[in-house]
Amino acid sequence: MNDVGSVVGLADMARTALEGGSSAILVTVSQALGSTPREAGAWMLVGADDVVGTIGGGRLEFDAIDRARDMLQSGESEAQTNVPLGPEIGQCCGGRVSLSFRLQNAADLGALQAKAERERIGQPAVFIFGAGHTGRALAKALAALPLAVTLVDSRPETLNALPHAIRCEAAAMPETWIETAPPSSGFVVMTHDHGLDFLITAAALAREDAAYVGMIGSATKKARFASYLRDLGRPSDIDRLTLPIGASALRDKRPEVIAALTASEVLTCLLSAQQKSLPLRLA
Repeated sequence: MNDVGSVVGLADMARTALEGGSSAILVTVSQALGSTPREAGAWMLVGADDVVGTIGGGRLEFDAIDRARDMLQSGESEAQTNVPLGPEIGQCCGGRVSLSFRLQNAADLGALQAKAERERIGQPAVFIFGAGHTGRALAKALAALPLAVTLVDSRPETLNALPHAIRCEAAAMPETWIETAPPSSGFVVMTHDHGLDFLITAAALAREDAAYVGMIGSATKKARFASYLRDLGRPSDIDRLTLPIGASALRDKRPEVIAALTASEVLTCLLSAQQKSLPLRLA
């Protein structure tokens, strides 16, 4: 199993199944030949009422879910299928997919849950500083992606009612989280105070291994921050900063839109190690 995009949902589903004494079927793409919607190793966990993960969608996936639930009903523990992706199932990819089905008992589900948690810990880390409207929107957008998301704010009341996949930290000195962040982390700064923004961002840029450093703001704010860096004797650090975050021709300032655009930037840098070229491309 190598798909880390649904590890949070997998952990949740495994935990629920364990607590309820129910079972589930793990469906895995064991072989993918030609043009296929997913690669070998893609998976989904099918329970009586829930599904986590995906093997590619469409009729292929619908039929696999039906097959898995038939197994849950009959008590069948293992099965294999080989599916040509042709007109007969309404998916004209032209390839062929082999699927394996395996019943997950309590021990299997416990192992899956532990594996999901390990994969979650090992995911690229992104730290968001500031839990205002845009910070919360960005945290929610990133929480669904294969990233370990931490939201930091000095105001504890701003960290309520967020998905549990988001690690929320109330910190009187948010900048202290920079030093202990894992290598190649991403940092997005959007606090309620420009002075604090500058302090945190300067600390993040001092981390030469940072995969992404972004700060919300305008051209004027960038000019002021460039002056701040010159005073610190680090004028070239401005070249590694993405400001404004979520820059695009849309010029849309709604928090959810900024969050979606910024999530794309962060994901590109953290997963593709393109942190050096991205600020220049977005300038």
